[in-house]
Amino acid sequence: MDIIFLQELKVKTLIGIYPWELNVAQTIQLDLEIALPSNLACYTDHFEDALDYALIVQRIHETLAQQHFSLLEALAQHIAEIILTEFKSPRVKISVAKLSAIRGVKKVGVCIERQRNEP
Repeated sequence: MDIIFLQELKVKTLIGIYPWELNVAQTIQLDLEIALPSNLACYTDHFEDALDYALIVQRIHETLAQQHFSLLEALAQHIAEIILTEFKSPRVKISVAKLSAIRGVKKVGVCIERQRNEP
């Protein structure tokens, strides 16, 4: 299975349960491993046969600008669903971390793996 990866994607978003987190955007870091729907691009070398990772990044920015999540788990699940449905990936692994959310801790986060359910 062929995989593209995006590492250390930093996005500002509203995330959290505390009152101040409802109003102050925080920087989160995402790392993604996205299984390709096909390996055709390896053979054709045509962009239209590849997964457009710039479009994936744009879509993540859009959704995180429009929606507030209380939990990193819910945010990761939402992004996984976008990757699986809109980009037709058969499998995705997503790590989401808050940066410096706890004193003395560089990152705190969650990692999920999901796969598309085929009918």
